[in-house]
Amino acid sequence: MAELDSIVEGTVTGIKPFGAFVDIGSGESGLVHISELSSSYISDINSFVKKGDKVKVKVIRIDDKGKISLSMKQAEKPKEQERRLKKAQPRPDSFDWSARPVEELSFEDKLSRFKHESEEKIRDRKRRMENKRSGGYSRRGGYSF
Repeated sequence: MAELDSIVEGTVTGIKPFGAFVDIGSGESGLVHISELSSSYISDINSFVKKGDKVKVKVIRIDDKGKISLSMKQAEKPKEQERRLKKAQPRPDSFDWSARPVEELSFEDKLSRFKHESEEKIRDRKRRMENKRSGGYSRRGGYSF
């Protein structure tokens, strides 16, 4: 039986757009969500793993129903992670998540946080554009010169 935080070797048995199913032995299998495949951005899961690939995974969650969530990126050794991160070219418009402790959050929590912050940024940007269009009038007291 799979144990939480254990690192095991498995075989990719199926690939979907949202992740890869991995057989970890003893008749058990789990899902590696696309966000847990690698530290770098993956646009097409099929270019990263193939059915039949042997992969090293970490058991990161087992829910009440016995569903097993796996992670390939957490199964890597820290030096391998650093090497992959150095190879990955950061996009200039990407958000810096490294300043926040997001490893403990679920994918849904991360998505919710991203959506909330995006909405705040859009609201702020709209406010600034409205102020620019108003001809320099300031709410605090008249025109600005």
